[in-house]
Amino acid sequence: MDVPFAPTQLGPYTLVERVAAGGMAEVYVARRRGPHGFEKTVAVKRILPELAQDHDFVSMFVDEARVSARLCHPNVVQVFDFGEESGELYMAMEYVEGTTVAKLVRAAASQDVPLPLEVVLHVILSVLRALEHAHGMRGEQGRPLGLVHRDVSPGNMLVSRGGEVKLTDFGIVRAAELERRTNVGQVKGKLGYMSPEQVLGKDLDPRSDLFTVGIVLAELLTRAPLFGSGNEIAVLERIRDGDVSTFERTAEDVPDDVKRLVYRALAPTPQDRFASAAVFAEAVEEIVRRRRLRIAPSGLAKVARTLGLMPEIVPESEDASKRRTIAPGRAGRESTIPPPALDDPFEVRSLDYHAELTPGEIVGPLTFARLVELLVTGRLPSTARLSRDKSPFRELVGYPELSRFVSSPALKWDDSAHPEERRAVEFDRRTLPQLLYRLVNGRETGVLLVRHDVEAGLSVREKRKKVYFVDGVPEFVASTDPRELLGEQLIVHGTVLRVEIDRALAVLPRYGGRLGDALVGLGVLRSVELYRAVFDQVEARIMELFTWTKGSVVFVRGARSHEETVPLGFMGADLIARGVRAHYTEEETREFLSVLTGRISPSPRPPGRVEALRLTFAEEKVLRSIVSPVTFTYLIERERMPPDVVARAAFLGLAGDYLVAEGFRVDDGAIVDPT
Repeated sequence: MDVPFAPTQLGPYTLVERVAAGGMAEVYVARRRGPHGFEKTVAVKRILPELAQDHDFVSMFVDEARVSARLCHPNVVQVFDFGEESGELYMAMEYVEGTTVAKLVRAAASQDVPLPLEVVLHVILSVLRALEHAHGMRGEQGRPLGLVHRDVSPGNMLVSRGGEVKLTDFGIVRAAELERRTNVGQVKGKLGYMSPEQVLGKDLDPRSDLFTVGIVLAELLTRAPLFGSGNEIAVLERIRDGDVSTFERTAEDVPDDVKRLVYRALAPTPQDRFASAAVFAEAVEEIVRRRRLRIAPSGLAKVARTLGLMPEIVPESEDASKRRTIAPGRAGRESTIPPPALDDPFEVRSLDYHAELTPGEIVGPLTFARLVELLVTGRLPSTARLSRDKSPFRELVGYPELSRFVSSPALKWDDSAHPEERRAVEFDRRTLPQLLYRLVNGRETGVLLVRHDVEAGLSVREKRKKVYFVDGVPEFVASTDPRELLGEQLIVHGTVLRVEIDRALAVLPRYGGRLGDALVGLGVLRSVELYRAVFDQVEARIMELFTWTKGSVVFVRGARSHEETVPLGFMGADLIARGVRAHYTEEETREFLSVLTGRISPSPRPPGRVEALRLTFAEEKVLRSIVSPVTFTYLIERERMPPDVVARAAFLGLAGDYLVAEGFRVDDGAIVDPT
């Protein structure tokens, strides 16, 4: 039996009913009374009690209040007041009695009722006007605030009884002028309502919000989730790739001019979208004028009532639970992987392992986490024998919890995984970018085996990586450096705590030895956070190759990792250009070009368009200027650009086979076929 909510006082507000609780705060219907019978119903939002002492959450809550207080627009939920009572922060907001656009879409889909075009465009125009106001906000000194909502989803679009649409929940907004509470690269937003750059954790601008408006527009038109449902990683991949195939299949009744709106709003790259909310709104209004549509709040209100969404008037004497609620706040962390069904979820942690490296040479005791670290970094040979809880020593394959680590060629570091490594050639920083471009442009599938020799005093320390490519795209990277393990990377970046990693490692066997799945299954990470962490890990491991100086390298065609991987959609050419830009000095690049014995000429058979090199505007301009043979010295003198830009452009052009010159060739022996 539910316990009825007891009205309480918070500052001047009487909290009548809790109507929503999200990941950071809870929302109440509240009343404020004044003299002579004055009374006003508001929504009061306060931080969750268990988070009230957390500095980061409190700071985000204060940021939301500071941002929202500056917004004053008919299509934005107004914030009236912000206060503190006994150390507890709260804000009072406009109470919108009605429904949400999320419920509108769900009701229309369940009842198989198409939404009239004028109603759809009324919703979109209202949201765009709200965003136009927010994106254009300026601070007290007249400087743009640089607001990006980052959570423009149907659940945050409130519909009043009269049909007005109001945007709410600026809790994870980005504002350039305010102190930042969100680390760069941290992913915020609702699954299914993010932009590609949001999924990848890149810097956002207002065009990110316009992408999510495009998602809502598509879903209002088709009454179906644009990027699907179910597996979260699959949803994120479709967003990243701008996959609108669902819309194409379900939009047969959508007029062509409206389809063009959707396609432009959902362009994968921001520069191909509408330039601003105002430009987007103008395009919508042009359709309204051309089609002579009548858009008004009353039309939306009528549709909502027809679908049974609008609240009934309930007398004050009746149970408050019968009244309609305002839109929920942000959802908490979601997980599609169930937690392990264990009597003792930490039972693995109590196990002690001992490893016999050679007869008589025994190390231990080892925790399971330490054992896994030694295996995946190659410091425990696959020939070692293992004892668990003082049992007899036996081969590693005899332990089911280690099956992934001893069977995967990607995680084995002896010659049995890739015997072709014996055919490696000397590592050369000059030819490394050219080798990588060959793999990317040639859409090669296989593994790049790289060894780095680092002098440490009188000894040489070895570091190794395996970069697996599929059709020219990096898919999986293994490394012997324990600092590059996923858990360590998550801790360094402040994404998780050490104790959370230890907890996930303790139940690792229940998740097939995959730390990411364990973290999601235990609720430590959301799938979108795991996706971003894996993306960052693979990118960082590849980028570090551009800092290496000597060792060996070989690419083995056809080799596969046999790991369960997530397609990350890397642009290999972009990684190469950024690696050279970040880690090759001007002096080094000039030295590499000094070996040229002939003039630099355009390639008679370039591998593709120059844009595929992913150069900067200045670098691309230099490359395009080479239309006939020139010496590098003449090129430096001719171009009115910094010498380092000219040198880098020439070097990348040669490495990418867009330019040719005698003396600049990769060692063909670096690419081998399996024996």
